[in-house]
Amino acid sequence: MENQLIPERLKMAREKLGITMAEASRRVNLSKIGYCRYEYGERVPSYQTVEVIARCLCTSVDYLVGKTDDMSPDYLVISKKDAPYLFELVQNAYSFDSDTLKRLITYSTRICKSQLTSKTDK
Repeated sequence: MENQLIPERLKMAREKLGITMAEASRRVNLSKIGYCRYEYGERVPSYQTVEVIARCLCTSVDYLVGKTDDMSPDYLVISKKDAPYLFELVQNAYSFDSDTLKRLITYSTRICKSQLTSKTDK
């Protein structure tokens, strides 16, 4: 069947985040038993549920259904409550032109590399 969740991929996405099945079920807003049935391949979720799972586990629907081997998400959800500075940055970025966005991405990449270097030097 096309567009059907592959249980092994669901497990890999969860493990990449380093979370338990209980935590994954909480993030997806399912009972632990319901979530486990998807991961064990005992039940097949609706496409809408696969979309929610992908978003909550920071991956894509295409990865979970086997259309790609790329685990990266198609989009991110940023909560103002959980990440207010990031939320504000993204909200402001909607008004930036493409050159400004490219400069911002370059700058943020440099900051990330600098932080990684300083963490490994300690």
